[in-house]
Amino acid sequence: MRRTLLAPCLAGLSLAVAVRVASSAVAVPSPQEVKPGSVVRWPGEGISRCAMASKSWAPLAGACYFAVDLLAEGTFTVERTQAGKTERRTLRVAAYPYPEQHIEIQDQSKVDLSPADLKRTEREEREVGKLFASSGSRRFTLPLGRPLTELPPGGRFGSRRWFNGQPRNPHTGADFAATEGTPVFASAEGKVVLAKDLFFSGNSVFVDHGDGLITMYFHFSKILVKVGQEVKRGSEVGLVGATGRASGPHLHMGVRWHGARVDPEPLLAAPGTIPALN
Repeated sequence: MRRTLLAPCLAGLSLAVAVRVASSAVAVPSPQEVKPGSVVRWPGEGISRCAMASKSWAPLAGACYFAVDLLAEGTFTVERTQAGKTERRTLRVAAYPYPEQHIEIQDQSKVDLSPADLKRTEREEREVGKLFASSGSRRFTLPLGRPLTELPPGGRFGSRRWFNGQPRNPHTGADFAATEGTPVFASAEGKVVLAKDLFFSGNSVFVDHGDGLITMYFHFSKILVKVGQEVKRGSEVGLVGATGRASGPHLHMGVRWHGARVDPEPLLAAPGTIPALN
């Protein structure tokens, strides 16, 4: 008799456990798809810490911001901490969504590099690469300031580029059409960490704004700042030109945030327009 009563009890207990497990499984958020080269935000009350890929930082205006590298693939985990409790989300990088861009330039030597130019570009790549590991105190807010007084539609971020019919690396910045000599402004307070002529980007300026954010301005006809100089948001840093590998005068603006290559344009718009995590 006891055995007869025990079986239904065990069956009920198993069912209850199964229901709890099922409920727990349903509560776990599924991976959220994000665009390569984008920035996503995770807002919340009382956030004290944001983290991704072994790096952590303070929230910005009540939200964690996560930069997704242009060439990122697969899935990764992000975190936010509120009142001592850490939450996690899994993000899945979407398929590469950007088109091809075919460019014709007159100087073929900028496409078929000589041994000397190849060594130069490798040296410059190492020099620039060291800049992206910095992480000082944050000196900026969002949105970032516009680099041009009249900011035309940008574009071509992420485009897989072909120069004179030859495939090259994807475009890691936004191009803004402007006449030669147009003043270009720093998008936030910061320190100039590089200001020189580079093979591909021509006369270039890199500004470190803290919190791993570096803005870059390329193809200047003239550089107006020096390495080590402190600039304010809106300070003139150079004049639009067509130096380096460029088909005509324009401003190329690039952004690295926590080492990730991201599209600058969303950071120039209202923060609420940046996609939010569920």
